[in-house]
Amino acid sequence: MMPRVDPNARTGRPQVADPSSPTGVDVPVQVVVADEQTEQAVDAHRWATLAAAVLRSEGRSGELTLTFVDRAEIANLNEEHLGEAGPTDVLSFPLDDDPGDVAAGPVLLGDVVICPAVAVEAAAGHAGTVDDELALLTVHGVLHIVGHDHAEAEERAAMQVAELAYLCEHHWRGPAPTSFRQEHQTP
Repeated sequence: MMPRVDPNARTGRPQVADPSSPTGVDVPVQVVVADEQTEQAVDAHRWATLAAAVLRSEGRSGELTLTFVDRAEIANLNEEHLGEAGPTDVLSFPLDDDPGDVAAGPVLLGDVVICPAVAVEAAAGHAGTVDDELALLTVHGVLHIVGHDHAEAEERAAMQVAELAYLCEHHWRGPAPTSFRQEHQTP
């Protein structure tokens, strides 16, 4: 279990955020954040706020863990869980499929793991900026946690529509920048 500390403390240590709902609907969401890497500065509270907003928009409540790791750790997780060699940008590990009885305790939604170093490399050929890349990876990871997938063309299209809508609503607070792309561009 990750430690919980004041989300307003800017210590670089694990933080927990329970941002207020942007819609005014009180849906209990808790996002536990850990920054376990040193390659790229991340604003843990900001990404926890975005993750919480997506969960609320999806009508989900419970606890999500958002962890930022280095290349070696994401490569290990990628190999261990997906059988793929090398680092990737984001991995999602859903936990509770059925919300069940809320009175029984908090629902553990799952874990989203992001590698900021990989995001930095991909940003120019993908989302356009590092900030937008991290936002896209956060939204993408959370959508996997709540059941979205992109194995089939129809699923991919639906997931991309949801990603763009949540980024416009909760990240940019308006239309997407012209430099934003959801598909990776190859050099």
